[in-house]
Amino acid sequence: MGNCLGTPVNNHYSPPTTNPYTPETFGNCSKHPGVPSTSSSNNTSPENVSDGVENGSSKKETSGKIITPNLKMFTLAELKSATRNFRPDTVLGEGGFGRVFKGWIDEKTYAPSKVGVGMAVAVKKSNPDSIQGLEEWQSEVKFLGKFSHPNLVKLLGYCWEEKQFLLVYEYMQKGSLENHLFRKGAEPLPWDVRLRVSIGAAQGLAFLHTSEKSVIYRDFKTSNILLDGDYNAKLSDFGLAKLGPINGNSHITTRVMGTYGYAAPEYVATGHLYVKSDVYGFGVVLLEMLTGLRALDTNRPTGEHNLVDWAKPSLSDKRKLKKIMDPRLEEQYPIKGALQTAELIINCLESDPRNRPSMEKVLESLEKIYAIREKPKESKVKNQKQGNNRRQEQHSAYPHRSPLHSKNGGSGNGGSAYPVRSA
Repeated sequence: MGNCLGTPVNNHYSPPTTNPYTPETFGNCSKHPGVPSTSSSNNTSPENVSDGVENGSSKKETSGKIITPNLKMFTLAELKSATRNFRPDTVLGEGGFGRVFKGWIDEKTYAPSKVGVGMAVAVKKSNPDSIQGLEEWQSEVKFLGKFSHPNLVKLLGYCWEEKQFLLVYEYMQKGSLENHLFRKGAEPLPWDVRLRVSIGAAQGLAFLHTSEKSVIYRDFKTSNILLDGDYNAKLSDFGLAKLGPINGNSHITTRVMGTYGYAAPEYVATGHLYVKSDVYGFGVVLLEMLTGLRALDTNRPTGEHNLVDWAKPSLSDKRKLKKIMDPRLEEQYPIKGALQTAELIINCLESDPRNRPSMEKVLESLEKIYAIREKPKESKVKNQKQGNNRRQEQHSAYPHRSPLHSKNGGSGNGGSAYPVRSA
């Protein structure tokens, strides 16, 4: 979660037994009556994803709802069985709260089942050394337990036993956006898929900001954006979420928590948290998706450690922008769309939160960008392949010709696997 400031969390809280559950209290919740929606198989690749678009914009599912929480209270024994006693080979990831394990439960009863039987779930288990573990566990149940939206991860249940806090979520087949952007060897996400992911994440944030009591997410980053089998984005990890300002106030004041590189400057400097502090974090993530670079990386050359500081001056210049675009896109994107995305990033990163757009405006802009269907110019990688094919055809027509002869008639130059950026 990054370095946090503030007073220690009171760990002497014990859950009340009142039923039904309310956002402020945790009672004995009954078994979840419905089955969470399942996504398509793991065989979907970024290139083969169905756009699910109509008239150039993604299908709008911005409407969510506040529901009566009806979560299953799992026993620790059940979750041990579901995850094979939290075996290391079932670990999906790890964060400030603790580790996340893959488990299996029955689709109807939610009882633990054998591997591959029933439905897969993600079980988040608190780190015993986590000071803020209880507070974040409470926050997750408080918010995810009562919100239902296509772009928020579904919380199925929870467990409090033996001083351990656990949460059970729907399983997201494609993992985090962070892995797809930065993990070595990961299959690059095409331009259209990146836009679809950003639109889905924007829909989730817009819903939170415009709900009956606005919610500030406070920790928007690539590792908290999870993807299902069709690369639909869902926000996860509500451990730092806060209710927004009330009674006409512009902000709330709270201890500074979150992740460096994503947190808005006014929040880091003063502890003043605005709804539009989330918009700044969204701008950072959008910049990561544009460049393929992490928000903070001390392994980069001096002056390039902070992505926003380094890349922001290039966003308003077409020539400079092309130089910082993710080379794994292989120039397969409409330059008009890239320029408009860069302009949107600049607006999201405004130093004064009052000058940033609302997430509804951000969503509207992204859908317009998604509608841009200019034919991107062919990358040099594809040109090289076409040149190789032509040379093979020539060699077949003139079998006794030396292969070296093709250098006078072919178009390939044996260049880099990534396209060379023009100045």
